[in-house]
Amino acid sequence: MYLHKLKIGNVILKNNLLLAPMAGITDLPFRLICEKFEPGLVCSEMVSAKAIFYGDEKTKKLMNLTGETRPVAIQIFGSSQDAMGYAAQYVSQIADIIDINMGCPAPKVVKNGDGSKLLLDLEKAKEILEVVVKNASVPVTLKFRKGWDSKNIVATDLAKIAEQAGISAITIHGRTRAEYYSGTADLEIIKKVKEAVNIPVIGNGDVVNEETAKEMFEKTGVDGIMIGRGSFGNPWIFKKIKHYLETGEKLENCSNLEKLKIVKEHLDLEIKEKGENVGIKEFRKHLAAYSKNLANASEFRKTINTIETREELEKTLDAFFCQ
Repeated sequence: MYLHKLKIGNVILKNNLLLAPMAGITDLPFRLICEKFEPGLVCSEMVSAKAIFYGDEKTKKLMNLTGETRPVAIQIFGSSQDAMGYAAQYVSQIADIIDINMGCPAPKVVKNGDGSKLLLDLEKAKEILEVVVKNASVPVTLKFRKGWDSKNIVATDLAKIAEQAGISAITIHGRTRAEYYSGTADLEIIKKVKEAVNIPVIGNGDVVNEETAKEMFEKTGVDGIMIGRGSFGNPWIFKKIKHYLETGEKLENCSNLEKLKIVKEHLDLEIKEKGENVGIKEFRKHLAAYSKNLANASEFRKTINTIETREELEKTLDAFFCQ
C-alpha cells in the first residue's frame, strides 16, 4: 500500500500525505481547514530566521499553532548560521518538526542568499543544516528543489549531505529554481533522490488529484507526498487521495453546499485570527481558488474584491454557491 504511517525522527505521522508550506497561503486558518481532511502533517508558511532572531512580532504571529492537530511543522529560512541556530532553538519550543527551506525561488528571498540560492553553495548549505540540527530539540527536515537551473542539478548531492548532517527526512520538488512552477515536475530526479539516501523522501510537485498522487508514488518510490498548490481552494484533496489509495475508488466531488460550509468556516477562522477588515481582504485569494471552474466565477471574483464587511460577503457567498 502506498498509504501508511510515516516516521520522521521520533515523530510518527498518521499518514504520509503532507501539506506543503506556501507563503501567503498556509496560515493558521488554512491549516485548520486542511486538518479537517486529515493530512499526516501540515506546515506553516516559511518564517525568516533573522526575523525570529530579532524578535519580530509579526513573525511570531506566523508561528501561532493554537488549536491545531499535532504534529505540526514550522518552516524556517535563512543563510546566517547564527540566526538559523537561534531559530532552531526557538522553534523547537513551539513545533513538533522544523523544516528548512532551500527551495523558495522568490527574488526577494534569493537576493539575500536564502532559499534556493543555497543550491549554488552546497558547502554553505551543509553548514546551515548542521547548525540547525545541532540546536534543534525536535526532528529537522529539509525541503529543496532539484537544482538552481539545468546546468546545476544538485538534488542527489544535497540529499546525501542532508542525511550526513542528521536531517530526519527530505522533501524534493522536481523543478529547478529557474523553472519556478512552469513545465512539469521531474519524477525521475525524485526517484534518484529516493535511491540515494536511507532517510524518508517525500515527493513534491504537480500532485493535484488522485491520479497524480498515485503516479508520484508509483514512479518514484517515495515514502510520502507533499501537496501544495493542489490544496489551494481544495482542502478536501487529502481525504480524496486517501480514499483513492485505500480503495481504488474516487469519492464524489463536493457539492456547492458542502463547499459553502467549508468556505464559511474558513472565513470565520480568518476573521477570528486577523480581524474583519484584514481577514476579509486576505480571504479574497482563497475565495478565488474556491470558486475556480464554477459558473459565473469571474463575475463573483470581481464582486468579492469590493466587499469589506462580513455581512455583505456572507450574502454574496450564499447567492453564489446556492445558484
